[in-house]
Amino acid sequence: MAAHRKLRARSLSGNTARTAATLALAGAATATAFDGTGHAEPQLTTAQVKSRVDRLYREAETAGEKYNGAHEKASAAQHRLNTLRDEAARRQDRLNTARGALGAFAAAQYRDGAIAPSWQLALSSSPDLYLDDAAFAERAGHRQAQQVSRVRAQLREIERLRGAARVEAKSVRSRQAELKRQKDAVTAKLKQARQLLARLTPPERAKATTGAPAVRAGAGGRSGPTRGAFGKASTSPGRPTARLPAPTSRASAAVAYAYRKLGSPYVWGATGPHAFDCSGLIQAAYRSAGISLPRTTYAQINAGRRVSRSQLQPGDLVFFYSGISHVGIYVGDGRMIHAPNPSAPVRVAPVDQMPFAGATRVA
Repeated sequence: MAAHRKLRARSLSGNTARTAATLALAGAATATAFDGTGHAEPQLTTAQVKSRVDRLYREAETAGEKYNGAHEKASAAQHRLNTLRDEAARRQDRLNTARGALGAFAAAQYRDGAIAPSWQLALSSSPDLYLDDAAFAERAGHRQAQQVSRVRAQLREIERLRGAARVEAKSVRSRQAELKRQKDAVTAKLKQARQLLARLTPPERAKATTGAPAVRAGAGGRSGPTRGAFGKASTSPGRPTARLPAPTSRASAAVAYAYRKLGSPYVWGATGPHAFDCSGLIQAAYRSAGISLPRTTYAQINAGRRVSRSQLQPGDLVFFYSGISHVGIYVGDGRMIHAPNPSAPVRVAPVDQMPFAGATRVA
């Protein structure tokens, strides 16, 4: 009995302990594998990668449009802040000049001494001359009083401007924080998309980045082969077709600009002349035609007169997705020119390629 109790009390040590630990870890790993939590992510098909990448690009584009809007507001706030600071500086200069004049007047009074007017009249060798001088001094005193009043008003105005500048500076900081949030969101989405594409072979990657986003049935589009807006089968997304005339000279100029930019890279936040995001291309195209458009898709859709899909003419702006996160310029025959995403340059594509959300005519 004593030997038996001693044997049970022995602890594991040395090789025996290490062996036991190894077996325990192996058992835990086996259990994890059976639970399914230790499985590596399954290999995705090219179609699955394309679907995920398209979704990430749409999310990045949405964040990018929010970035563009925040950037526009931040720039406007910074301009207002600079204007307030410049005006405060100009008024401070004028105040300093007025203060200098008052200081000179005060010093002259001190030097002359504060003799009572009755004594000055009694002691004057020329009462008539004194009375003339007194009248002049009275008028000068009135002017000095007015100048003091102006200085006080200038002080109040400068303080108001500085207060407004402090409020505007706070707005600038808030806008800059929003810019950073949206930039971080875009960067993260694009990084995920690049990591997914890196899993594919070059031919698979080319197939997954044709610039034709997958459209789910019931999501504002239809699955299967795409067809033109007027029932005609669409040709290759990247190949330009014969140009159709635009209804106005400005619309024609905008369409011509978009054609000249075919092949330009997509860079989010870019407005040309060598790279573009989707709304940046539209803004640049119409800027070349003498029309100033807002920066973001959300604002561009309200920049002109809404038109139905059946009324589309070359030069019209066509918008996509329920969040109005993508835009192209219609060129006729059910086709548009747009900047798709970082994997595809500016190109011609069918309007049916993405869920249609509306159209606007600006020229």
